[in-house]
Amino acid sequence: MIGTIVNTGTILLGSVLGSIVKKGIKEEYQGALFTAMGLAATGLGINSVVQNMPKSNYPVLFIISLAAGSLLGTILNLDGKFQKLSSKFSSGKLGEGLSTGILLYCIGTLSILGPVNSALNGDHTYLFTNAALDLVTSTVLASTYGIGMALAAPVLFLWQGSIFCLALLLGNFMTSEMMTEISIVGGFLIASSGLSILGIKNCKTLNMLPCLLIPVIWFGISWAVTLASL
Repeated sequence: MIGTIVNTGTILLGSVLGSIVKKGIKEEYQGALFTAMGLAATGLGINSVVQNMPKSNYPVLFIISLAAGSLLGTILNLDGKFQKLSSKFSSGKLGEGLSTGILLYCIGTLSILGPVNSALNGDHTYLFTNAALDLVTSTVLASTYGIGMALAAPVLFLWQGSIFCLALLLGNFMTSEMMTEISIVGGFLIASSGLSILGIKNCKTLNMLPCLLIPVIWFGISWAVTLASL
């Protein structure tokens, strides 16, 4: 898990550097960073959808995932609970920043396929590349939202660590098809986070996080049905 450890460390480092820079950034410059990060998140999300949509063999699955997952997240009120927790660390928009950071760090193709490639092939290239990108991203986010962005680091570690362990246990189940569907749904979530930052639409992206579970459940059921028919 050396790749995941390095990736987590770069987010912590970037959060510290960004929080130091924040002390010298004027309010109008912080506003410019909000806009830049909103546009970047929206663009990255759209790019993830565009890249993976042609590879999908289940063109309706992302719609079902977004609808069912958003409904579940709203019922559980994940956004409200997370905002209460984040208010202990900042009086600003830390919750919004963390939701954006967690999605950017965790839902990208590199962050999903990296642990799988590391576990199955011993190749950490994807994770090292992702670490370099996250260093820049975490610095910019922390310069806008503060040192509280470091809370995204343990989330990344748990996320990538879980994928790494699952890949070891269920190597044949972690197919490229599943990764494609998760990346599509994740792209929509990243884009929705960008829209929230830009003030276009408050999508409450945290309530949409359960959407990522629907493709996993779908492939799990398909796998079980296939085994039962043998």
